[in-house]
Amino acid sequence: MVVLLVDGYNIIGAWEELKALKDLDLAQSRKILIEKMAEYQAYKGEKVIIVFDAYYVQGVETKQTSYNVDVIYTKENETADECIERLVKEIKNVKTKVYVATSDYTEQRTIFAQGALRKSARELLIETKSIEKEIEEELINYKNNQVSTKIPINKDVLEVFEKWRRGKH
Repeated sequence: MVVLLVDGYNIIGAWEELKALKDLDLAQSRKILIEKMAEYQAYKGEKVIIVFDAYYVQGVETKQTSYNVDVIYTKENETADECIERLVKEIKNVKTKVYVATSDYTEQRTIFAQGALRKSARELLIETKSIEKEIEEELINYKNNQVSTKIPINKDVLEVFEKWRRGKH
């Protein structure tokens, strides 16, 4: 099994599209990241968990599931990095490979020491764009390979049929 832990605000701050949106609508930038990670999870078949610092959510840690992706808001006074490190310890075992998506160099070194692997924000962005492109191509191929239920008919014959249908001989 493969699990991808995503440092939510680190990725938002690193992806230009989300970074620009963050200052206008932080909730919308989170939603877009969650949607992209849901698509990533569905396509790759890997478990995705996104961790957000509890900047605007005070109190206990909360865990939600959006689009089949686990989203964790850390408890008050716990950073996303601390939560991710705790999750790596809980999840990592012989049968489970854990990746952490972050561009925080210090965090990368810490998770390496715990046996997890890293994906930089840039690597994750390239992967998600590649997945979006592959899905688009697969949809085009699917549509092009659909068996037509209509019989191909010459345009002149279609015009005659249309006249008959309308009662104009």
